[in-house]
Formats: sequence, structure tokens, C-alpha cells
Amino acid sequence: MPYSATVFKVMIASPGDVAGERAVIREVLGEWNAIHSTSRRAVLLPVGWETHAAPEMGDRPQAIINKQVLKDCDLLVGVFWTRIGTATGDYPSGTVEEIEEHIKAGKPAMLYFSAAPVVPDSVDPTQYGALKTFKESCKSRGLYETYGDINEFKAKFSRQLQLKLNQDRYFTDHSFPSDIATASTSSVPDVPRLSREAQTLLKEPAQDAQGIIFRLNVIGGLIIQTNGKSFGEGGNPRSRAVWEGAIEELQSLGLIVDRGHKNEAFGVTREGYQVAELLNP
Repeated sequence: MPYSATVFKVMIASPGDVAGERAVIREVLGEWNAIHSTSRRAVLLPVGWETHAAPEMGDRPQAIINKQVLKDCDLLVGVFWTRIGTATGDYPSGTVEEIEEHIKAGKPAMLYFSAAPVVPDSVDPTQYGALKTFKESCKSRGLYETYGDINEFKAKFSRQLQLKLNQDRYFTDHSFPSDIATASTSSVPDVPRLSREAQTLLKEPAQDAQGIIFRLNVIGGLIIQTNGKSFGEGGNPRSRAVWEGAIEELQSLGLIVDRGHKNEAFGVTREGYQVAELLNP
């Protein structure tokens, strides 16, 4: 069924040595849209010069990219590894120019630097030196993130993207289409009455990249794990009954579903993600 939505353009800025990360950014944006676009009435549109710029003459290439692509973007995601890119005349590289111009416009930017191992002979010392200088300049101007491999990058970016959209005033103060107030209850569910433990077991995996709750029978008893946290008191039978009851509560409402065998892993459903958003303050 059609619905109105606000489109936020996400600029992907990077040199050519992080193609895998660029693909991951597009994948994570697509996953966010699949889960949240209906309830949030928002769509995240990945944007890059290679897909959104058209031939034009009369100015510097990067200035044309800034005019055609960058100026209308809402969020910028920048990623670096060993290269900074090609100098533009005004900045050390096109990627740096995009980042600096986006920040000057007062818009949010998320920067990531890869710490993945690299073959020394493959590194251009001039490029790497310029990158180190830029990275150092960022330390006093905000927070950036580092990661060790592409899987860690995906996990961090997925989680931090949700934090950015939920906390940054650029997004929280934005007015959304008026029909959100009249959306059907089938797309935005009512918040069910949940125990404190059930609320915890829904909100925590909703913030995790995998969205999974693990139910582990160990020697000391039962342990529930999700989003890097553990719940339950081992062999305490009362604690076991409370947390197993929370899982049954969420299952009965269709907010989580069994993803393994022998009830060892549970995934958050679409309705579960929607309710988790409504539970968050």
C-alpha cells in the first residue's frame, strides 16, 4: 500500500581502496529501509558521485560534484584505509573536500578509518602520509570510528546509524509527512503490555547488528545473551523462570521468532523492531 515518506540522501565519500565498505554502506541502508521505513515514514537513499553525477563543463570536477550531488545530501558517511585520494586544488582530495563542505553546511557526518592489515609494498607513502595528517586533524574536531575488518565495520556502522537517526537533532527535529498520524494500525502496531524483562529482551537485540537472542543451557544453569550482554543468574531457578517467561511472552505476541533448533536462538520480527522503537524513550 502506498505511503508518504521523507527521503534522506546519504552521501558515501571514500577513496578507491574501500570498495567493499561502500557496498556494505549501501547494504546497511537497504536493511534499515526494509525494517524501519514504514513505521518511521523515512527512506535512506544512498548517493555517490559515480551514480548521481552527470557530465558538465565549466568548473572543477569536484566543484561540479559538490553542486550536483553533495549539496542536497543530508548525511555523509566517509571511509578511509590507506589512501586519501586525488587532490582537488582546494583540498587534499575529493573525499576530504566533500567531508569539509558537508560539515561547513552544518550537516551530520560519520567518519570511519580502517585498521585492517595491509601489504607494506602496496601502500603509497605520500597518500598514507596525507591521510594520517587528515586523520590527526579530525581528533580535535569530533569523534571518528576505527575498525579491524569489514565485518566489524558493518556491525559498527549498522548500530551507529541507528543511534545517529535516533539522537541527532537534524533527524529528530525534521518534520515528517502528515499522514504518519493516520497510518493504519497494521503498519504501526500498538505497544503491548510487556514485563520489564520482556521489554529488555526486545530493546537490546533491536540495537544489535544480528538482532538475535541466544538461550544457552550451561553447566551453571540458563543464560540469555544478546547485544553483547548476558541476563539471568545461572542456577537460580527463579531467575530462569523470569527470563524464560520473558521469551515466551515475546514469542506469543509475534515479536520474536525461533531461528535455531531446540529454542536456542530467536530473531526479532518486523513487528518486534517496530515495537522496540516505540518502547525507546
